Amino acid sequence: MFDQTNNNRYFTASPGTYDVTAGRIFMRQVFSWMTLAMVVTAITAYLFASEPSLVMSLRNAETGGMTILGWIVTLAPIGFVLLMSFGFERLSPAVLTLLFVTFSVLMGMSLSFILLVYTMASVFKTFLVTALMFGVMAITGYTTKTDLTRFGSIMMMGLIGLVIAMLVNMFLQSGTMDYIISIIGVLIFTGLTAYDVQRLKNMSAQIGTAGEANAKKLSIMGALTLYLDFINLFIFLLRFLGDRK
Repeated sequence: MFDQTNNNRYFTASPGTYDVTAGRIFMRQVFSWMTLAMVVTAITAYLFASEPSLVMSLRNAETGGMTILGWIVTLAPIGFVLLMSFGFERLSPAVLTLLFVTFSVLMGMSLSFILLVYTMASVFKTFLVTALMFGVMAITGYTTKTDLTRFGSIMMMGLIGLVIAMLVNMFLQSGTMDYIISIIGVLIFTGLTAYDVQRLKNMSAQIGTAGEANAKKLSIMGALTLYLDFINLFIFLLRFLGDRK
């Protein structure tokens, strides 16, 4: 996940140079990029789920398992996130934009399996609930005067524990543990949404000192962070609200 501390070197101006207007523009750009990614992902997921030939390119019809392309599509987004995060300084805004859009397409291909397992009505219902929760927490993070830094650190530690628990349960196959993991996942990504929005808001106060190119790249990385919060919250909620076909 994108770490703001990796970019603190761009923000060395004194408080007197804060550009409120530039900060608001930055936040609008972040949410615009995120919205674009969500639309691309949704369209791609629908196209793959509704076209049998595309589905079969990801899933073996005989065994029910994933094809080589299916595994690539499933694992590639992780590589894209790492590439965008660690290559932030070297990548140009155009290349970072291309990677972000491609990442959105790959996520749509990967999430198309959801539409094959759950009913369209329950997926749409879960999406609306996710959007509502995300919106409430985003507003909370943007407007609250409380410093969420310590809270965010706790959430990040919880996220690490969540990943470990999910890996362990891959072997245990415990339904009870899976239910607990889902509850914790919803709580963690609900909290991270508020924390990440506040972090981006604080960062945006000095965005005018970063330069146009770096400001665009930071807006894309900020969008990636919120996109991942939304998608993960959606997936964990779907375990509760989704109706299987």
